[in-house]
Amino acid sequence: MPSDELILALDNGTQSVRALLFDVRGRLVAKRREPLDDYTIEEPGWHEHDPEGFWEAACRACRGLWEDAPELRAAVRAVAVTTQRGTVINLDDAGRPLRPAITWLDSRKSPRVAPLPLRWRLAFRAAGMAPTVRSFQREAEASWIAACQPEIWRRTRRFLLLSGYLNYRLCGSFVDSAGSQVGYLPFDFKGLSWARAGDWRWAALPIEPEMLPELAAPATIIGAVTPQAAAASGIPSGTPLVAAASDKACEVLGSGCTRPGTACLSFGTTATINVCDPRYVEPAPFLPPYPAAIPNAYNTEVQVFRGYWMVNWFKEQFGERERLAAQAAGIPVEPLFEELLKQVPPGALGLMLQPYWTPGVRVPGPEAKGAIVGFGDAHTRAHLYRAIIEGLAYALREGGERIARRSHSPITSLRVCGGGAQSDAAVQITADVFGLPAARPHVYETSGLGAAIDAAVALRLHADFDAAGAAMTRIERTFEPHPQTQRMYDALYRRVYRKLYGRLRPLYAAIREITGYPAG
Repeated sequence: MPSDELILALDNGTQSVRALLFDVRGRLVAKRREPLDDYTIEEPGWHEHDPEGFWEAACRACRGLWEDAPELRAAVRAVAVTTQRGTVINLDDAGRPLRPAITWLDSRKSPRVAPLPLRWRLAFRAAGMAPTVRSFQREAEASWIAACQPEIWRRTRRFLLLSGYLNYRLCGSFVDSAGSQVGYLPFDFKGLSWARAGDWRWAALPIEPEMLPELAAPATIIGAVTPQAAAASGIPSGTPLVAAASDKACEVLGSGCTRPGTACLSFGTTATINVCDPRYVEPAPFLPPYPAAIPNAYNTEVQVFRGYWMVNWFKEQFGERERLAAQAAGIPVEPLFEELLKQVPPGALGLMLQPYWTPGVRVPGPEAKGAIVGFGDAHTRAHLYRAIIEGLAYALREGGERIARRSHSPITSLRVCGGGAQSDAAVQITADVFGLPAARPHVYETSGLGAAIDAAVALRLHADFDAAGAAMTRIERTFEPHPQTQRMYDALYRRVYRKLYGRLRPLYAAIREITGYPAG
């Protein structure tokens, strides 16, 4: 029977908005999904969405819940928001959007940035960080808007992340979670607050302090649903609104990864490995850990940009046979791709993939490209598919080893989440590549569950995060590594994969110099 105490999590991801109802035991009682397929790309590299469209999709998802199960509405005790990271919205003095939201997938760079004060320029030059700081300035959406749409920037009174915008629409106040602040903002990742006056980030960006929302720690009540928001969404007016965190941070919490020894692997559009730690541990020098969904904690994270995007790319480019077969049989297509993985032995007959489809700022460098090596006449598209999954696992293992070195804490177990984690074969490959048990949580919607845990702690439905985690998270299945396969993967990883980037890097730089891609 449904509990009489339910938590509504609004999870605004890249591909959809989900309204999720969880009970105090972490059971997903009801769900409604609204797809987000109306992004606009006016120029190469641009990626935008109507801010009102995000809000309307969230409201449709909520109304769908009440239509499906009207009796659940009265049981809602709190609502919490978790969203895609780094998507920004400009509001005017009346709180109305001034332009489309620039999403985290947007890759435009500002043609002009403000020069830093001399003391900061000298300090960054001495530390070898001047290129990284300039990249931070050029990547910042605020820099591009100020340079290329100065009238829009002049009229901007509030500059919010998507999480702050949805919280504003729900409660009418400009308040957001410190756990959601991942992006090109003047945020002090170590202090988990806006940077202090005089910090170099205020000089590097055109953002003024009054443009930003008030910040609250995760698991803090930050407002209540207004009558206007209640009319639009059907969420009961006066329902407490709780600060949660970004979708990746909530995934870590919802997967039960609250100790440094357990790493959370997210098989999403950007694949990540995260370790939650009360210590501030940078995964690489001058690259900060991100805020956790737990107050005063950090997620040391390594990303593989366009990670499981590559899986979708493969399915679109090479998977027509499976799509047609599934359509003809009236079955989901995913089991057919699972069978494709099983057709190929571990190691894909030596086909190796380096998954740098989108370069990083420092790890890997901005010149990086993807690589597929070891082709032979025996290889088929099935070998390529398996090489993609194995290459992502190698990259995540490399990231995990970097985190372990930096934190001086070994990773002893894995939790896997995200869309790709629904593949048993992909999770088994991950366990074999890492040589560690990989556990899949009991619920697919781990980011929503993490937001619900924040709300449960805020309302004292559980005494603290330990109690909430014990009650609301659990393991559905654990995949143990196969010793023989593990030994082969370990040899391929150490003797081949880890050497690829260093040896190919000069060639990547030459390609960039000759072709101009990727742009500097």
